[in-house]
Amino acid sequence: MGENKILNRVLGVAVLTALAVPITAAAVPQRAEASAASARRQLAQLKVAKALSIRGYDRRRFASRWAHHRGSCNAREVVLARDGRGVRRDSDCRPVRGTWYSPYDGKVLRSERQVDVDHVVPLSYAWRSGAKRWSQAKRRAFANDLTRPELRTVSHSANIAKGGKGPQSWRPPRRGYWCAYATSWITVKHHYRLFVTKKEKKALLNMLRSCGK
Repeated sequence: MGENKILNRVLGVAVLTALAVPITAAAVPQRAEASAASARRQLAQLKVAKALSIRGYDRRRFASRWAHHRGSCNAREVVLARDGRGVRRDSDCRPVRGTWYSPYDGKVLRSERQVDVDHVVPLSYAWRSGAKRWSQAKRRAFANDLTRPELRTVSHSANIAKGGKGPQSWRPPRRGYWCAYATSWITVKHHYRLFVTKKEKKALLNMLRSCGK
């Protein structure tokens, strides 16, 4: 089942009882390669500029908590259901059982306590790429975006290692995910018209070379 189909089912039909197929090592590169050409075109359209100051940044400028989307389910819980297999949740929508695959490092995670929902383009990085000039409402929408590939279930350890770094400073340890990571990053930045730095653009182009022809 494709990622878009899973997302549509989760958001439109089965948010409270989702049983989704996880992203696997085999499936991710195939999906990414299909959009690599588009990603290159989108990257060429992005403004190149120096990063803005981090001054004034606070995570709460984006959202003090995850936004609710349906009933008692917030964005994080929706993503965990979308990306997991055999996910079971309590009456408050919190996952109590499931298995997740972390595409960054290839780890299979069998406890919700081992997983994080990562912002592919970190909030602090988005701030320095132009989001500091946005309205509070737009920043909140960005932080809870379930339509673009901005939210991804990954291992806690990979998320900590990544922090607020861009692709020029951090790449997924599993090289097989570089193509998908770069295309996701570019898709998000292009949609929100966030600019890139010279080093960031160079790093993204290098990762896109892993997509193949």
